[in-house]
Amino acid sequence: MISFNAFFSGFSLGLSLILPIGAQNAFVLKQGIKKQYVFLVCAICALSDATLIFAGVSGFGYVVERYPIIKTAALWGGFVFLSIYGIRSLYSAFSASHALTAGGEEARSTVKTALLTLAFTWLNPHVYLDTVVLLGSVSTKFSESAGLFGTGAMCASFVFFFSLGYGARFLAPLFQKPVAWKILEFFVGVMMIALGVMLVVGK
Repeated sequence: MISFNAFFSGFSLGLSLILPIGAQNAFVLKQGIKKQYVFLVCAICALSDATLIFAGVSGFGYVVERYPIIKTAALWGGFVFLSIYGIRSLYSAFSASHALTAGGEEARSTVKTALLTLAFTWLNPHVYLDTVVLLGSVSTKFSESAGLFGTGAMCASFVFFFSLGYGARFLAPLFQKPVAWKILEFFVGVMMIALGVMLVVGK
């Protein structure tokens, strides 16, 4: 029962932390709608989360708190990345033709898609606070079952990202209309610029 509670607690907390819409989730959603490298994108996001959760449960959260330069570097890197991507999305919203097959831009290569996915994950300082620090701290309450708590949180990431990525294709008929892509690109652009500004304003 104790082990089950630890796993369920980790799954519930992990899912609640990842559910709010953010830059990473918006990127996964776009890739799912376009049906481009969906498995690759979902796998990178979930495995990255699993790596960070493992680090948190293993005690790396203490290192992040002790050396704030790690969080500061991620914060400014995230600001620059989100601002550039946001501006590109806004430009695409007002200039591109937006066919569904291209999603308003040329299909990216596998390597470029993988690098973008890694950037959305590892240049987001909030992911360190959620996975490494918060989940790592809560896991200490489960003592011997901390590993199961972490496993539950990892499973939540896999369930969420693959559900989002492959579930997004059901929105494809809506995005046959170019105006739908323009609205999505505009929303993503504004959201990412806002998130980037909030990173440095709220630091």
